[in-house]
Amino acid sequence: MDLRALCLDFAGAEETYPFSPEATVFKVRGKIFAIALLDATPPRINLKCEPALAEQLRADHRSITPGYHMNKRHWNTVLDDGSVPEQLMRDMVEDSYDLVVESLPKRMRDDLGWP
Repeated sequence: MDLRALCLDFAGAEETYPFSPEATVFKVRGKIFAIALLDATPPRINLKCEPALAEQLRADHRSITPGYHMNKRHWNTVLDDGSVPEQLMRDMVEDSYDLVVESLPKRMRDDLGWP
């Protein structure tokens, strides 16, 4: 799966490298919604998640673990090793983006065309 293209497909998404050239950070209006190691084998991505859902996803998929170097209650690390269904990966990235956007001021949300 092309994680970079998936993350950049959202309104206002930008790609940055504040930590290192290996860690791609995807932001919307300056707020992080994903951190990915795209050149790792397999690639991996940290995604924000509702706490109860995060626990359920970890229980259901061995390649989804508590967020590496993140708040383990609100973030998951997902290995893109083919074991997570593509639609679920897309849904998790979208959920992470939505969680960040919903915390933005209304004017910013409106500028993004977010309902």
